[in-house]
Amino acid sequence: MRYGNILFRFAALALRHPGLLPAVLAAAWRFRAAGWWRRAPFLPVPPRRYLEWRLHTAFGSADAVPSARQLAAYLRWTRATGRAPRGEIR
Repeated sequence: MRYGNILFRFAALALRHPGLLPAVLAAAWRFRAAGWWRRAPFLPVPPRRYLEWRLHTAFGSADAVPSARQLAAYLRWTRATGRAPRGEIR
């Protein structure tokens, strides 16, 4: 897996689809590494091992690189489920 490639895809997606920017920022904040402010590059990005695990569970391989369409679908899903009242299943 190319860690920087995944992060770049999220950033590029937000630039191409500005309406997804809040969802991209929310995902980045949810996945951020604990104590991110203590280590360079001082950005709230997910730990590499966590991202590998997420890719493995979603796509069957830690080396998988989701397409922009798959990332957009994931972000729209998180945005939609985040708005659902507690206890309600959509």
